[in-house]
Amino acid sequence: MQERDIVNDVLSMTKASMQSYEMAICECSNQQLRSALQALRDDAEQFQYNLYQIAEQKGYYTPAAAANQQEINQVKNQLSQA
Repeated sequence: MQERDIVNDVLSMTKASMQSYEMAICECSNQQLRSALQALRDDAEQFQYNLYQIAEQKGYYTPAAAANQQEINQVKNQLSQA
């Protein structure tokens, strides 16, 4: 397996774990457990972002083009109306 494939797999797994943490946090009524899950989610988010930066530097990942202000406003309007 190539390094690029490994990095992409780890990124995907980390994103999935963050979604699982988020779901567990939303369902959790125990404040101590909720805080622990939030800390794990925050750590996973930081790890994911750091790995993303490495992947981008190595050319393993090319981000989408930046949105212009009109596109940003359109999304904001759509979300605020929901």
